[in-house]
Amino acid sequence: MRLNKVVPLSKKAKAEDTEKLKQVLSKLDLGSCPYQYNFHMHTFYSDGKLHPIELIKQAISIGLKGLAITDHHSVKGYQTVQEWLEEQAEDTVLPHLWTGLEVTSELLDVEVHILAYGFSPEYPGLSPYLQGESPTGEMAKAAKVIETIHQARGIAVLAHPVRYHSTPEDLILAASQVGIDGVESFYAYGNPKPWQPSLKETERVLDLSKSYGLLNTCGTDTHGLDLLQRI
Repeated sequence: MRLNKVVPLSKKAKAEDTEKLKQVLSKLDLGSCPYQYNFHMHTFYSDGKLHPIELIKQAISIGLKGLAITDHHSVKGYQTVQEWLEEQAEDTVLPHLWTGLEVTSELLDVEVHILAYGFSPEYPGLSPYLQGESPTGEMAKAAKVIETIHQARGIAVLAHPVRYHSTPEDLILAASQVGIDGVESFYAYGNPKPWQPSLKETERVLDLSKSYGLLNTCGTDTHGLDLLQRI
């Protein structure tokens, strides 16, 4: 009997592999970030300081298994890193890179940030969110942002839910009602050194996430020059 040859996924296909991402997210815990996974980082293509290539080199040095670059309203950092990864030797051990994006949105008349993962950057409907500026009007509504991310075959996550001018209880409920897939449960509020998830806030968000059947993500929200710190 002739067996079908297994064709490896391209790095581009891996970047949009939401099923693998869901498997990873289902196993995250307090020790997952920042040395195993990091799903919230910025480059100089938005409000960060890191060059994208320096970011991925740090990620490899740290030993990250998987990551996403989540620049505000831009995928240029992701694209730069993806091109660099394509140039590396096939036998080189590299972390799994997913597409990422952070969009400023409106939920319950509060400004919130929605993270997108595993989407297709080429999806035309996503273009208004890739212009380097916050969306306005109807395009800024959380329901519209989440709908567009889903149309681009991505996963939508409410970022750092304890940082806003409303309670995480109210915001996570409202987000779940308009289709959010997950919340950034493991997050370091207050920029502690060394970076570690804030225990009280993490427990609070994890309870809410479980109540609504949501995925959990983790990330350093790096804006500076060190992936192990927020600033």
